[in-house]
Amino acid sequence: MRRKKPFLFCLAVYFWGAFNLFAGDVANFSDFGFSDDGRFYAFSQYGVYEDSLVPWAELYVVDVARNDFVQGGKIIHKGKNRITAGQDGSDALARAILDNAELAAMFGLDFLGQGTPLYISLENGQNPNGETIEFRDFDNGVSYTAELCPVVYGSGANLKSSFYIILHRDDGAVMNFTVGSPDIKRSRISTYTIKKAFTTPEGKSLIFVIEMMRQRGVGEAPDIRYMVETIKF
Repeated sequence: MRRKKPFLFCLAVYFWGAFNLFAGDVANFSDFGFSDDGRFYAFSQYGVYEDSLVPWAELYVVDVARNDFVQGGKIIHKGKNRITAGQDGSDALARAILDNAELAAMFGLDFLGQGTPLYISLENGQNPNGETIEFRDFDNGVSYTAELCPVVYGSGANLKSSFYIILHRDDGAVMNFTVGSPDIKRSRISTYTIKKAFTTPEGKSLIFVIEMMRQRGVGEAPDIRYMVETIKF
């Protein structure tokens, strides 16, 4: 039996993610891989608060079959000092990972346990009316069509929204699924975009990376945040 190496999880931040300083409160997404059996998946987002220039980071561990965070699997870290020129908030992510390295051993996470990318969006724009994408898992002979359906309530300071994904899976027999929780309303989120879709290492589950645009005050640039939705077949 292969021995787990938690330190891989700790060091991953130095070798992954986009380390560019954005103008505005825009998150960077980092993929930290799966457990060997594909049951658990870890990811993070990090950045710098535009108003205070203080770095922040969030680390998540997801139960893939349940499409929900594991208990204690949502870590939020806020820095104490403003960044200096050339920094992008990744130091806050490193701190969050080092302070919670036991999560790697607890859930068998391994940065090298990456899934297989099936779809990556190269577009920067977001469609408030949703989107439909098609992609294929050539290794397993499966075709997918995913329709992202946003639901918006109110406007301005009272804006709330939710979304879900209608997923068609065709491996010779077509099956339909609903991915996500349309009953969960999020404040100030105006649009959602599927940025990435990939399978777990064993190919029995699908992960969607969702980019969210969060509105701020009038005339202010929106925040960008990320989340994932998962489904096990």
